[in-house]
Parts: sequence; structure tokens; C-alpha cells
Amino acid sequence: MPPTPVSFTEALKFWFKLGCISFGGPAGQIAIMHRELVEQRRWISEKRFLHALNYCMLLPGPEAQQLATYIGWLLHRTWGGVAAGALFVLPSLFILIGLSWVYVAFGAVPWVAGLLYGIKPAVAALVVQAVHRIGSKTLKKPATAPILWAVAATSFVALYIFSVPFPAIVLGAALVGWLGSKFAPGQFSGGGGHGAAKTDQSGHSPALIDDDTPTPPHARFRKSRLLTVLAVGAALWLLPMLALVAWSGWHSALAQMGWFFTKAALLTFGGAYAVLPYVYQGAVEQFGWLTGTQMIDGLALGETTPGPLIMVVAFVGFVGGWGQAVLGPDALFLGAALAATVVTWFTFLPSFIFILAGGPLVESTHGKLHFTAPLTAITAAVVGVIASLALFFIAHITYPTGASGTFPYNPDWAALLLALAAGVALMRFKLGVVPVIVLCALAGWALRVWV
Repeated sequence: MPPTPVSFTEALKFWFKLGCISFGGPAGQIAIMHRELVEQRRWISEKRFLHALNYCMLLPGPEAQQLATYIGWLLHRTWGGVAAGALFVLPSLFILIGLSWVYVAFGAVPWVAGLLYGIKPAVAALVVQAVHRIGSKTLKKPATAPILWAVAATSFVALYIFSVPFPAIVLGAALVGWLGSKFAPGQFSGGGGHGAAKTDQSGHSPALIDDDTPTPPHARFRKSRLLTVLAVGAALWLLPMLALVAWSGWHSALAQMGWFFTKAALLTFGGAYAVLPYVYQGAVEQFGWLTGTQMIDGLALGETTPGPLIMVVAFVGFVGGWGQAVLGPDALFLGAALAATVVTWFTFLPSFIFILAGGPLVESTHGKLHFTAPLTAITAAVVGVIASLALFFIAHITYPTGASGTFPYNPDWAALLLALAAGVALMRFKLGVVPVIVLCALAGWALRVWV
């Protein structure tokens, strides 16, 4: 017999638990959901779970959070999706606000600085691992898919050497993919979105949402419903933005954060690592909300908290709000927490709209080459983009006072050795992200305190 229907309260308890234990990046988070929802609770069948996952992979944004939103929506309509997606994010937001406060308030304390010194090489190794992981899933062999390799190499050169804006790289790759679907379809038949995901196959047993369970009425496409969701989503974006502009002006830090991270949310093909160069260009180089060193530290904090890695934007918002004193010098923490909340709102709102509005519609296009080929090309471009980010991070830890100022003299050999050790631990011995960061942090503390 299939499981008994799941109450909304029971589902809320699970989604909150998931938000608190969702470590390990998207692969780990999806594995947790698969174990809990497919294998143990049997709320959804293997086939329906993978069908939902494939749709989420085609979208920009954090696929694990979108998958939770999708399944919550299937189970309990719109509010079920909203609750599942929000509870996936909120624990991480509160934790990051606390960690960010510790960082800005006590980051200069010697023992804290030592921990951060060790964390930076670990982050560099994590980015290199991301290049390998996404590249191995997307690029295939050079002889099999030379166009995808060319897209990756061109993206690397365009971003690292010529500082081409990230949106231009995405659009160029999408155009190559669209043309490739017509003239070289064999090179674009795999990949898409965020790369393939692996889940363990399990024997089929009756599930609440089973293979042959009819699509619930609320999940069927209706033009009136689509227009309603789009209108509500637009209002939820427009009203807070108008409030920020009316309160502090269009050029204020909060309004610019809202606009900038809305654009960033629409460019996260390939996961958080793919959009980090774009965030770096804007937050560090254009607006000066934080420094390059702080960006690396924020990524490390994001890696050690539950929830999607793109939650690093909350750190960017907090540090930017603190530095800009958005509520005045007497309310630095409140202003920074407000900035982190604003950034999180505008970053994740598009993901909810994609699922609630596009779920019934976009599923019908999955598997059609003319739709998936541009996404495959974008993911190839992402490999080059992340490679440029990896090189930037390595240069930053090698010459912390400025890569161009001391090159090629006096590199920080200890930091390089830590990065190498972290890379071997991650890619050779498959050690988890959190243990690697903790071990590197302790090594950095020891080097700074005792050496």
C-alpha cells in the first residue's frame, strides 16, 4: 500500500530539518532528499523525483533548493512549494548573518586571522575541484566535442584576460549552442543546466506520488494560473524595489544590491561557482562593497554552512551593508543584516517564480535538443569561467598583498602547499568539504601562531 497522505505540518518539519542538515553542496543535498523522500518516506517515486530534478537542472539558480520547492509544490500546492524553498534557505541565512558579524567584528583578532589564513587555500582547492567536476560531466573528450572545449577556452580567456562581462559570455555561449543544435547536434546531445546528477537506483515500491499517479490539478498548465503567478512574482519584486528606491534612492547601496543580485540570479547556470566571477566583478570591482580577500573568506563561510552555496551572497550583502553603513554608523549590525536579507530576497525570488510558473509548462520541452543545446554550451562556458576564478584565487593566496605587485618573487609557499594538500584530499581521497576546511583552518592557525 502507498504511504498515507502527508500533512502540511509534517512536511514543514521535514523541510526545516532539511534546511539544517543540507551540507555537501548540491550533490550532497540532492542525495539527502533522494534518501529521505524516495527511499525512506516514499513521498515520491524514483522516476518522478528524477523528472523533477531534470527540470530544475535546466534552470538558473540552486537546483537543490528548486527541487525542494518543486516537490513541496506537488505535495501541497503553492504554499507547500513556498514553505519548502524558504525553509531550505532561512537556517543558512541566520547562520551566515551570525558568522558574518563575527567576521567583521573580530576578523582582525590574531587567532581568527590565522583560521582565515588556512581557509583561503582550501577554498582555492574547492574551486579547482569544481572545474574538474563540471568539466568532466560536460566537455566529454576533445575529439568528441571540440566545440564545447573551444567554448570553455574562449570563456576563460574572455573573462580572465579581457574582463568581458559575464552576461555577454553566457549569451555568446547560448548562441553557439543554438547554432550547434542545427549544424553539429552530436556534440550537444549530453549535459545541460548544471550537469548530470547521480542518484542511487532503488527498487520500486508504492509511493505517495508514484510513477502512474496522475498529475494533480494544481500542477496542470493553465494560462490563467501562469499569468497569476507571473503577476504576483512581478509584484513581489517590484514593491520591495520601489520601497528601497523611495526610501534611499536608486543609487543607494540597498537598491543597487537588489538590482544587481536580481541579474545574478538569472545567470547561475552551473551553480554558485559559475556566478561568483560576475559577483566579483560587481561587488568588488564596480561597487566596492567588499574586497577580493573578503570575497574568498565569504566563500569559505558559505562552504561550512548548510543550504545552497549561492548563500554566499548573504555574506556579500552583510559586509557591504556594514561598510556602507546603510542605516547609519549607530546601527551597523541592523543595517548589515537588512542588506543580507535584501540580497537573499532578490537572489532567490526568481527560483520560486521559475518553479511555480514554469513547472507545468517547461517540463514538456525537456529532452528537446533545440532547448537543451544552448544550456549545454552555457555549462561549457561555465567551466572556463570557473577556471578563471580558480586562477584568481590561487594568485590571491600566493601573493596576498597583490598578485601583480610581487610576482614572481616571494610567493607564500605555505599557502600553496595547503592548497595542494586540500586538493589532494578532495579529489584523490574524496574527503568531505567541511573536514577539509576545518583541517586547513587549524593548519593556518598553527602556522600563524606557532611559526
